Amino acid sequence: MSENRAIQKMNITKFQQDLVNWYEAEKRDLPWRHERDPYKIWVSEIMLQQTRVDTVIPYFNRFMEQFPTIDALAGADEEDVMKAWEGLGYYSRVRNLQSAVKEVAESYGGIVPEKKEDFLSLKGVGPYTGGAVLSIAYGLPEPAVDGNVMRVISRLLTIWDDIAKPSTRKIFERAVEELMYKENPSSFNQALMELGAIICTPTSPSCLLCPVQNHCQAYEEGVQRELPVKTKKKSDKKVHMGAVVLTTNDGRILIEKRPESGILANLWQFPNMELPAGTNPRRILESFIETEYGVKAKVNTEKATEITHVFSHLTWNIDVYTGIIEGEVEKKRSKFVKEEEVESFAFSVSHQKIWKYVKGQG
Repeated sequence: MSENRAIQKMNITKFQQDLVNWYEAEKRDLPWRHERDPYKIWVSEIMLQQTRVDTVIPYFNRFMEQFPTIDALAGADEEDVMKAWEGLGYYSRVRNLQSAVKEVAESYGGIVPEKKEDFLSLKGVGPYTGGAVLSIAYGLPEPAVDGNVMRVISRLLTIWDDIAKPSTRKIFERAVEELMYKENPSSFNQALMELGAIICTPTSPSCLLCPVQNHCQAYEEGVQRELPVKTKKKSDKKVHMGAVVLTTNDGRILIEKRPESGILANLWQFPNMELPAGTNPRRILESFIETEYGVKAKVNTEKATEITHVFSHLTWNIDVYTGIIEGEVEKKRSKFVKEEEVESFAFSVSHQKIWKYVKGQG
């Protein structure tokens, strides 16, 4: 059954009422729901991309304490912003957010633009973020279609199109536009998100608790566990890495800043490299330090620990070593810092784990 035929069968007004009434009665108490400040809603939506709500809450609260307004974030030092984001991952999100916020400060008088074309033109703002912020903050009837919403709508309307394909999003956006409760788009969109998060979950939907069960085609047909259709990604690439925490005789630690673009851009790390198969990691790392940093290092024979870090498309298996270094480094974006200063720099999660382990062993 096409989504149009399924919508035609629905009592849309009753569906809207059932969904929104449930949301208003049962919604979770989340800090970004306390007011309709478009800046705060925008920050929360960027944080929530690919990150669980429970993880985001403390980050959101701390971020708002540090950068409570558009102007505060626009004028903040990038190092401070990265440090505040440290551990949330997908760091391009916050770099794009700060760039976009600077544009809002400069071009829109520090007010998040209400016009769809203007907001979508900002760096890092895609159709979902645009729809979410404009509907929740400004009450505009814009669809906000993410994975949760696609799952809910696929079941409601028995849509069998593959949600892993980017082209499929348009089908769901059109469906949400038709179902939209135009008197209260803010609660309607949040209700769809909430339903997907706590009731219409990926593997075991709680259909008996669902406020819109009577409107659901998949439940009626008994196919709710087969939807949505989503093809699996190809298996990710695995890379064997070696990292070394090097200390000078007077207790300083060598750290370096990653490149300005690419994975984990502008975050700090300890010296590391991909380890060729069948080589002696200690020798390879010593040679690497001398070539890359212009100094000699003595790397301990036994590795200190192993760290695994999983990205969406890549897995790093990192062998961690420690060692002693002599001389001043020649490599740009590298520096020696006191042990007590290390944690003031924004490191990737994997290198935070490295430091936590090495520090604990010290």
